[in-house]
Amino acid sequence: MSGPDRLIRGGLVADGNGAEPVPAEILVRGGRITAVEPSGVIPPADREVVDADGLVVAPGFIDVHSHADNAPLLVENDTSKILQGITTEVVGNCGFSLAPTGAESIASLTSFARRIFPPIDFTWSRWTEFLQRTDARGYVTNYAPLVGHGTLRIAVLGMIDARPDADELAAMGRLLDEALEGGAFGMSSGLVYPPAVYSDTAEIVELARHLGPSGLYATHMRGEGDSLLSSIAETVQIGTEGGCRVHISHLKWTGKNNWGQMPTALSVIHRAAEAGLSITKDVYPYPASSTMLTALLPPPFLADGDEGVLARLESEAQLRELATVMRTGLSGWDSHLHAAGWDGVLVSTTASHRYEGNTITELSRALDLPPLDVLVRILREERLRASMVVFAMHEDDVRAALADTDTMIGTDGLPPGSGGKPHPRVFGTFPRVLGEYVRKHGVLTLGEAIRRMTSLPARVFGIPERGQVRPGYVADLVAFDPRTVDHLCDYRDPVHPPTGIAWVMQAGQLVVDRTAYLGLRHGERLTPAH
Repeated sequence: MSGPDRLIRGGLVADGNGAEPVPAEILVRGGRITAVEPSGVIPPADREVVDADGLVVAPGFIDVHSHADNAPLLVENDTSKILQGITTEVVGNCGFSLAPTGAESIASLTSFARRIFPPIDFTWSRWTEFLQRTDARGYVTNYAPLVGHGTLRIAVLGMIDARPDADELAAMGRLLDEALEGGAFGMSSGLVYPPAVYSDTAEIVELARHLGPSGLYATHMRGEGDSLLSSIAETVQIGTEGGCRVHISHLKWTGKNNWGQMPTALSVIHRAAEAGLSITKDVYPYPASSTMLTALLPPPFLADGDEGVLARLESEAQLRELATVMRTGLSGWDSHLHAAGWDGVLVSTTASHRYEGNTITELSRALDLPPLDVLVRILREERLRASMVVFAMHEDDVRAALADTDTMIGTDGLPPGSGGKPHPRVFGTFPRVLGEYVRKHGVLTLGEAIRRMTSLPARVFGIPERGQVRPGYVADLVAFDPRTVDHLCDYRDPVHPPTGIAWVMQAGQLVVDRTAYLGLRHGERLTPAH
């Protein structure tokens, strides 16, 4: 339902196209923007006036890298994004989507999902069945789903370390086609995670051909440390040979030996764009990453699902081999441990909520155990249901990637509903960009930062009728105080709302007012514009 006519006046309006905010007023009717005029032009008449004095009014922010696929299924509203001013989330990233699946693969998908998602009752199999379920539950933020290559692979091959034969690859392609026909915004991959880590480039290229020239392939690349440049080259190859657009998720360069080299990576991306490839990227504004704790283990240790991993963690012979590999590494494996060290791995969330908020080094001292034994103990006790924050990046590289042409913003927040101490990016990514990187350090101008959060992702991801303050567009809007907007939380105490977000509208409905979520799910599932 659309609300009353609303006249938003008294503030500065950022149109989303990169210009600096200017004094203007916005008329909203029937859930859409009907006029944008200089201050004082639109008469108040009988309209409800929304005072934006001292505020910047911008298009609702678009989070291009979210893992909140399960948010509609939760009983409680996930307000972590809407309180930041995010009105639309692109979900299904890193190769993880919650559909499709089937009778033979449901156990594998359920097992894998438990490592990162809270418990989910998979009562669907087809892509459209899953969306029917989420539609029925409703959305806090608008929902733009990608289909995950890892999920397609599980549906056909399970969690095994194997290459698909021609029939299996064709089956994956059919499932991908069904998802695209059913409203998927593209395909994502997570080439560091099982089972996608066992795929080769040719497999991804073949699936990318199903996307077509306007389709989007978003990738958590095969490596983000020592193999970053070869991983970018693989992404370029997939886009070129697959004939699709490509998007690099959470661009970073980890490991102290790589710090300061982000300009080199950016130059490779620029050359690919100059050669004609549509290639874009996103970042989050923090020098620490976050993922499941099992990502510390080498790829051969992760095959065959939870039971296979847990069996290896119980085998003395396998643990001796693990100790050797963790010390020496594997060819082509960008180890989180080698990039960060044990003191750079913070346990953030576990199933039992034990160990949270401590580094592996701190737990090693407290438990009087070697660090690897601590890792094994946590994974055994928590049945692999644990996540971590990893400190392996340099702030200068974060700023270089953020400042680069057409870099978008994503929270990369892990799925909601598990509690614990998740990465602060879940609650503060967009306000942190505005406070830390615009106001304090001038990495971006305010108008350009807003463009990166609104019209640019709307164009690249095909988000319809959003991302700009212009007549005819849906009135998804956020108002913030540019003097105070920020998120001032740390990694051990992250669960706090940001400051400076005054209010948020979706389709003309006020959904956040003075940092309070007003309780009704006004988001909707979107369908691609391209």
